[in-house]
Amino acid sequence: MQHNVQLFIGTELARYGFGEGHPFGPDRMDAFWQEAVRQGLHEKVSIAAPVMADRHAIERFHTPEYIDCVMERSELGDGYLDYGDTPAFKGVYEAAAAVVGTVLAAAEEAINGSHPRCFIPIAGLHHARRNMAAGFCVFNDAGVLIETLRSQYGIQRIAYVDIDAHHGDGVFYAFEADPDLCIVDIHEDGTHLYPGKGFANETGVGAAEGTKLNLPMRPGANDDDFLGVWPEAEAFVRAFKPEFIIFQCGADSINGDPITDMCFTPRAHAHAAASLCRITDEFCKGRIIALGGGGYNRANLAKGWSAVLSAFIDS
Repeated sequence: MQHNVQLFIGTELARYGFGEGHPFGPDRMDAFWQEAVRQGLHEKVSIAAPVMADRHAIERFHTPEYIDCVMERSELGDGYLDYGDTPAFKGVYEAAAAVVGTVLAAAEEAINGSHPRCFIPIAGLHHARRNMAAGFCVFNDAGVLIETLRSQYGIQRIAYVDIDAHHGDGVFYAFEADPDLCIVDIHEDGTHLYPGKGFANETGVGAAEGTKLNLPMRPGANDDDFLGVWPEAEAFVRAFKPEFIIFQCGADSINGDPITDMCFTPRAHAHAAASLCRITDEFCKGRIIALGGGGYNRANLAKGWSAVLSAFIDS
């Protein structure tokens, strides 16, 4: 049976994690997979294995000097790749390159029409900057994806929608002056949570002014709050008429996450996913890639990501 949705699962993705006891541990993918199987979602999608990105692909977003640094730290297996949030471990380069390569494999699937909707649970590492790691994020797979869609496939008008509790600063500021990248970012207010950015008055600079929408939420914001701002987010993306949508669906905005203060339920994630699928069907030939993003309560990420996957299947 031909499925419309492709799900990428495999040990190469699971290896992207920072050890037992770290919020971003290597058990996150399995937590999601067990819930997806429990719900029978694995029978309604095509399953694909992770793919390793080559260095040339990673350099579409990241500087050669930074990639050299990651490779060196990966061999040594110690130290940090930033100022203390993102530890190196042996094989961290290969693990991070697998995240990037898998996202790019999903793009190929979406663009050639085989599977216009793709989901990668361990992805959406939206804090990494062009020249350094940040916030548990080594390589910014979304940034590489955006650059690849432009350079390899000629897709210019892209919408990046992020509902992770943390502002996607690594994507936002890298493309702040890019008028062809629409960004909608719903996150906990930066006065309360890392990275302390993403304020409502940040709407893009220069020719890109007005193409970015930050919707910071109060600590404790719930589904009613989310559903209250979502129509603005949806209208913003729809008015942009994108050719492709990237959806960072971080589950750390769900009530009970150990390092954030948001109180969404998986219903918010399902609502956003279904809404974006309708937009992609209208403007993007159905092409949308969902990236799992954050989420450090294992039950939350399992249910939140499964809600997104289910919406992709049913919408």
